[in-house]
Amino acid sequence: MGSEWTNSRSDRLRFGPYEVDLHTHELWKFGMRLKLVGQPFSILAMLLRHPGELVTREELRNCLWPSDTFVDFNHGVNAAVNKLRETLTDSAENPRYIETLPRRGYRFIGRVELPESKLVPAEGTDSSAAVKTTTVPLALFATAALAGDSSPNQGALSRYFFGAGVLFTTLLGVALLIHSSSGATAHDRLLPEPTHALFNIANTSSPAFSPDGDAVAFFRDGSNTTNTGIFVAPVGSDQMIQLSSGDDDCCPVWSPDGRWVAYSHVHNHQYSIHIVRADGGGEEERKAEKALAAQWVSPEIGKQVLTQVKSAFSGDRTLDTGSFAPRRGEIDWSPDGQGIAFSGPDGLYLASVENRSVRRLTESPAGVEEWGPAFSADGNTLMFVRSHPIGTPDEVWTVSRGGGEEHRIFSERGKIASPPQWSLDDKSIIFSSNRTGHPVLWRVSLDAPDVVVQVAEAGSPAWDPALSRRGYRLAFERLMRSLSIWQLDLTSKDQRPALLVSSTSDTDQGPGPQFSPNGTKLAYMSDRSGTMEIWISNRDGSDPYQLSAVGGAGTPRWSPDGQFVAFDTITQQGSKIVTMNIRGGSPRTLTPDAFNDVCPSWSRDGRWVYFASYRNSAFQVWKVLAGGGTPIQVTRQGGHAALESLDGKFVYYARNQFAEPEIWRVPVGGGDEKPIPLVRPGTWASWQVVKNGILFVGPALGHQAVLSLYDFADDHTTEITVLDRTPFWLGATEDGHVVAFDQPGHEQSQAMLVENFR
Repeated sequence: MGSEWTNSRSDRLRFGPYEVDLHTHELWKFGMRLKLVGQPFSILAMLLRHPGELVTREELRNCLWPSDTFVDFNHGVNAAVNKLRETLTDSAENPRYIETLPRRGYRFIGRVELPESKLVPAEGTDSSAAVKTTTVPLALFATAALAGDSSPNQGALSRYFFGAGVLFTTLLGVALLIHSSSGATAHDRLLPEPTHALFNIANTSSPAFSPDGDAVAFFRDGSNTTNTGIFVAPVGSDQMIQLSSGDDDCCPVWSPDGRWVAYSHVHNHQYSIHIVRADGGGEEERKAEKALAAQWVSPEIGKQVLTQVKSAFSGDRTLDTGSFAPRRGEIDWSPDGQGIAFSGPDGLYLASVENRSVRRLTESPAGVEEWGPAFSADGNTLMFVRSHPIGTPDEVWTVSRGGGEEHRIFSERGKIASPPQWSLDDKSIIFSSNRTGHPVLWRVSLDAPDVVVQVAEAGSPAWDPALSRRGYRLAFERLMRSLSIWQLDLTSKDQRPALLVSSTSDTDQGPGPQFSPNGTKLAYMSDRSGTMEIWISNRDGSDPYQLSAVGGAGTPRWSPDGQFVAFDTITQQGSKIVTMNIRGGSPRTLTPDAFNDVCPSWSRDGRWVYFASYRNSAFQVWKVLAGGGTPIQVTRQGGHAALESLDGKFVYYARNQFAEPEIWRVPVGGGDEKPIPLVRPGTWASWQVVKNGILFVGPALGHQAVLSLYDFADDHTTEITVLDRTPFWLGATEDGHVVAFDQPGHEQSQAMLVENFR
């Protein structure tokens, strides 16, 4: 291997949009710090210290693990490199940074820039090639022309605005012509670019593109009224214009001409729709003052003209919806600019922007909520969501702008998290759903509504999609948060949760807390080492240590004797079920075949390990001997996340992996598969079998997170307490006295952007 960079060179390096500090182990993208620690960062550091050179797998092994560590090194290296590529949005098939040399190792092929702007070319590249950085100017927000008759005293001002308007229109037209002629064929060839922050503004949500695609309206949750409310900013710029100052504002949409922004405001549980100028106001007044000064207009006339300017451009107002008050915040502006659609009592309505007329578009069935209106590009069709009572799938429907017959597009297995959006060609729909447990963006074609494909460029979690019809851009909201483990003693009079383990992960995965059978230990998931692994600690969270090092592990479950933990892990051949002794050693793979196997648990006698597998057309519960062998199918009508009762008589399981699944049971020796109607957890992981019944957390009482107990003896469900938020995971001691669950710690929403999205 070639010589490393000398110590005189800086440990701070740049490549592409990334900047890395090898000394502090920090990585940034467009100025935003990324989560990359442990083994993935160590691999990146080794590759950057030898740009263009082969770093062998043996060298990585020696760097990452001591010689006496018992892990699957090949699997661990693969998993760490995959995590690194995921962070850098790189691809093994078409690498931009990390190239795989089969059976040998890896090579960094990107161009590395030193702080002094000197370039270190990768081996085989042209060292004379220049790297250019372009500063994108702030977007120019168009202003409207003055309307109405001009008096002789206003002639100079009118000529000023007319001349400026002609010049601006000409320049804008030329720019758009150049942009459209040069970019039309380019977009046909370009693939979606890596996801990155829309701008470096924290706690932003509900992005909405301007008609030209160059600016975004959004909600920002700041610390006070000066940085909270609806804002507008050019794409890629942090220069914001504040349009409102309420922490109860949401859901901005643009007028088709780009002059106005409408948003919803809620006060005392009452919604209203407001319309404001997209430039924030004051721009025309300042131009008028400059024009008056330039033309030496007298102060008296200037005041009159300035008053007319303010009157002409002042449009901040509340949309009159008459007696049909909005019931939700999601709205959409019709493409012809004449109306705004909203969710009102018992259906969707269209309120005129020009007058006080309000027209009903749909009439929702009893017990059904209709929301999330979205107009097609031609304005003739309105799409919306129908939400049914708990346990019934959400549906996406359409109706003509003039009302009339409604048509169902598709039924969604999970819960739709935000208003769906039309694709750029109106031939498919982009929406967010928690069908896999966490909010993810999906696409469904109108020609094949039964085929749903994940929008891979968005990642997870993701919701509030917005598409720009110019510029081929996709924006969405992503929530970055740290998950913590909390516990609650159900026997205590003071039923307040206590923090058990803080910041187990910075993603929506984990932590999957599970108490050992004797209640003295805790197993959970954490990515604090760089990849998601299984950790073991004392019951109170003290003395934690990392059990696995497989590059991606989840769903830990204890063996009855408390000596082993089973979990699932991601491999190149799919997810596998493995077990490990809590004292260390190599993991044992129980399902080496080419199927995706997840969510293990043990039988009460310790002989079997249950798991869910997609070996047929749907997930079913299977079991395999704890020492390995041929899996045996347990369920036939669907099954996921099985747990055997403590008396060893029944296997309880979620019917599927989607939100709010039914809980079923089947005798351990086989027999009829029957539902438990009184148990309906929020997720497949938010329930636990205990000695006397089933503890579960499900949405009820206005979608609050209610912890309940289903009692085996009297076939009755009792509500125990209400949690702050619905957890994804729930663990419990076998006696059912103490529960552990996940709750978010620090949260920060961020508007994300994908360029060249079609």
